[in-house]
Amino acid sequence: MSSPLKVFITGASSGIGEALAAEYARRGAILGLVARRGDALAHFRQSHPQNAISVYSVDVRDADALARAAQQFIAEHGCPDMVIANAGISHGAVTGHGDLQAFRDVMDVNYFGMVATFEPFASAMIATRKGTLVGIASIAGVRGLPGSGAYSASKSAATKYLEALRVEMRPLGVSVVTIAPGYIRTPMTERNPYPMPFLMDADRFAEKVADAIARKKRFAIFPWQMRFAAMLLHVLPRWLYDAVFEKAPRKPRAAR
Repeated sequence: MSSPLKVFITGASSGIGEALAAEYARRGAILGLVARRGDALAHFRQSHPQNAISVYSVDVRDADALARAAQQFIAEHGCPDMVIANAGISHGAVTGHGDLQAFRDVMDVNYFGMVATFEPFASAMIATRKGTLVGIASIAGVRGLPGSGAYSASKSAATKYLEALRVEMRPLGVSVVTIAPGYIRTPMTERNPYPMPFLMDADRFAEKVADAIARKKRFAIFPWQMRFAAMLLHVLPRWLYDAVFEKAPRKPRAAR
């Protein structure tokens, strides 16, 4: 009988992270869950008594606290089979309107938080020449979306980082998987004041993602229809992109 998977997930208290935690719990995994909302993590653990679940109330911007959580998980359960850097935030932010802190916050969570999540696990995975590092990026990183410059920049940075990391880790026996969601039904997207084509339920998304990770797929976009949207956005000439998106609806700026 094979040993249960050991999975460490950040941003696990809601949205995509919670859905991934539930999917891996269904698959019998040992879980390490990280989020700022410790009460939500405790409730998740209570609702899944059949699983071994360790929870850590940590902000991924606190690299030292995140490293301590990683050390505790390894001490209790051993090196995880996969680490999923999912923690993310999205704020509408516009240059020239006093939104500098919003830009910094989004980059700190979505990009630096991903790096800080992988850092304490990488050496252990390299030592055993196994394991998978998974980053949740976004198709919003394909082009700079007006009104969402902070989010697009952070997800573009995450995508490029994951690509570099994949090539670095491959000869060392560690896999790197990039997941680029389109529109997923979560508390984050429910505030979007514009149409969201091919909106996908989070539980269905989590099932697809877990299957892609199991196959060690290098790069995956869900829902599948958004692959074509991403390819189109990538090749759209700048003059046409500017004309199409200049008047596109925008995410509201965060309250200050």
